[in-house]
Amino acid sequence: MSINTQPVTINLGPQHPSTHGVFRLRVTFDGEQVIDVEPVFGYLHRGTEKLAEERNYVQIVTLTDRLDYVAAMTNNLAYVRAVESLAGIEVPDRGMYLRVISSELQRIASHLIATGFLLDELGAFHTPLIYCFRERERILEMFEMLCGARITVSYMRPGGVLQDAPSDFWPRLDDFLSSMPGYLDELEGLITENEVVLARTRDLGILSAQDAIDSSITGPVLRATGVQWDLRKAEPHEVYERLDFDVPIGSVGDTFDRYYVRVQEMRQSLRMIQQCVQQIEPGPVRAETPYFIRPDCVDTYVGTESPKGELGFYIVSDGGISPYRMHIRAPSFINLTVLRELLIGWKMADLIVIFGSIDIVVGEVDR
Repeated sequence: MSINTQPVTINLGPQHPSTHGVFRLRVTFDGEQVIDVEPVFGYLHRGTEKLAEERNYVQIVTLTDRLDYVAAMTNNLAYVRAVESLAGIEVPDRGMYLRVISSELQRIASHLIATGFLLDELGAFHTPLIYCFRERERILEMFEMLCGARITVSYMRPGGVLQDAPSDFWPRLDDFLSSMPGYLDELEGLITENEVVLARTRDLGILSAQDAIDSSITGPVLRATGVQWDLRKAEPHEVYERLDFDVPIGSVGDTFDRYYVRVQEMRQSLRMIQQCVQQIEPGPVRAETPYFIRPDCVDTYVGTESPKGELGFYIVSDGGISPYRMHIRAPSFINLTVLRELLIGWKMADLIVIFGSIDIVVGEVDR
């Protein structure tokens, strides 16, 4: 005998531990099966783009910290690169090396958060997450040595970085580089072949390469589909063209591939940092630039490979000390566009896992 059920619509969020911020999903179920999804955002809107019109080009750095607030260093880098393109500013070599070191450390910290919370949502409550937080804490301590802050760092400036690394930073970094590969081996040993993880992530929430490209998806979500696109290789900036590294990709585009690509990217980031440590030379860390930068009446767009994907800044200058207009291409926002297609047909327990594998930060979505 068949059972007739009526669709039920529930709200997941805006206050919910699995929404990674103040975010709401209006989900319609037929029994346990998801038949429709409507993302609802805007709860964390702070008007960043409009606020930028009232601040000078240096002050805006602090606003970028609060976009993807678990990856402030790469936010800083994306913004200052756009200002440098706008104003024709050249960055000294040592400044570029410090930028790459701090950005790749930030990528590792961000991917640790993504991995830890994904396992939390799979039901491995707290223990794997605390393991990931333990290693992330070491990175935050190094950030504090660089600039005095751990989360909202404001380390980068148009023309370079705030200040050189202190002498005790380098031994701490060497210790991290020597021990982190062993930690990643341990993490993979616990997760990658775990039969529960495989059962809950393999062939779950599959995104095809063509759908990802059509939706302008970038970052690990795109590379998990098998598309080898990374701005650090495709459009090298800073000193990335001097570094030898690979771009990890998946094959299926499922939840497992999204996890696995992030773990492999952490290994590649360690490889890049090690090369930067070997290549960096003494010298200035910041170009001589005025505090009040006045670019010509031009516009520019610069994209940077952040942990979530392509983070881009489009800035229009009218010749003043503040942007006439600024628009942010936020990868978390773009990556959300495929969420509905990924979730329909799956069950409630799968919804949480798929959503977690996209790894959004609502501060970047709402801006």
